[in-house]
Amino acid sequence: MQIPAIRSPHAQTHSLVYFGRMLDKIRLHAQHLLPQDYVANLGEGFDLRCVNFLHVTYADLSAQVLAGGSDEQVLEWCFTHGRRPSEEEIEVWNEFLRKRGWNDVASTRLKERLAEGGFQDRTDIHTFFDFIDLDEGRR
Repeated sequence: MQIPAIRSPHAQTHSLVYFGRMLDKIRLHAQHLLPQDYVANLGEGFDLRCVNFLHVTYADLSAQVLAGGSDEQVLEWCFTHGRRPSEEEIEVWNEFLRKRGWNDVASTRLKERLAEGGFQDRTDIHTFFDFIDLDEGRR
C-alpha cells in the first residue's frame, strides 16, 4: 500500500533510522490520512522501541510533534527530555532495527507477514525494513 507522505524506515534523522517515519505517522494520523491498518499499531512495535530507546513516552512525543517544529527539533526535544544516546548506541540501535527479522526471534513473524501480503515467494526480503519498503511500493 503506497502512502505518499511516509518515509522508508531506512531514512535517517540525525543518524537515527526509523525516527522520521514515526513522526510521519503521527502527523498523518492527526490529519486523518494514515490508513486504518496503521492506526492500531501507533505507539507499538518499532514506535515503542524507538521511544523507549530515547526514554520519552509516545504520548509526550506525539504532543511535541503536533505542536510543530522540524524533525530535528523534535529529536532535540527527545534528547533534552529523555536521553541523548552516544554515537555507538545509535549505531547499535540502527543495526538492530535494520536487521530485525533476519535470523532472529522475529523471523517467523516476518515470514507470516510476507505470506499475508502475498509475497511468500520473494526471496530478496530478509528484514522488516525490507518488508515495509516492499509493502509500501518502494521495492
